[in-house]
Amino acid sequence: MSSKATRLVGGLLVIVVAIVLLVVLKKDDSSSDATSNAGGKVPTIVVEHGKPVGGIADLTYNKGERIHFIVESDVSDEVHMHGYDVMKDVKAGGSVSFDFSASIEGVFEAELEGRKEQILELTVNP
Repeated sequence: MSSKATRLVGGLLVIVVAIVLLVVLKKDDSSSDATSNAGGKVPTIVVEHGKPVGGIADLTYNKGERIHFIVESDVSDEVHMHGYDVMKDVKAGGSVSFDFSASIEGVFEAELEGRKEQILELTVNP
């Protein structure tokens, strides 16, 4: 093989490797976006003495994404995600996980139902 052909094959090999790396790296980036809107971490709302630590949590998703968050509480109550009408009981010292599709656009609140204490404001964009 001539040196010109060797350089051509070497150049093509470099291009192929670069394309493969770009595809693999892009795939890794897109998978982290689907986990949650908190940089890959599941948002956790901590409730102490019946109130959300740090105030009412704000979560924003786009329609069609998965809404995923956790509530850890030192009091027993029902956590009610209004608008989506999803309710789950949390025991004192326990936690409860929410995971559902962002199918309804708007602004919604989640509260400790028995205490009428808002713990989350959820925004779902179009």
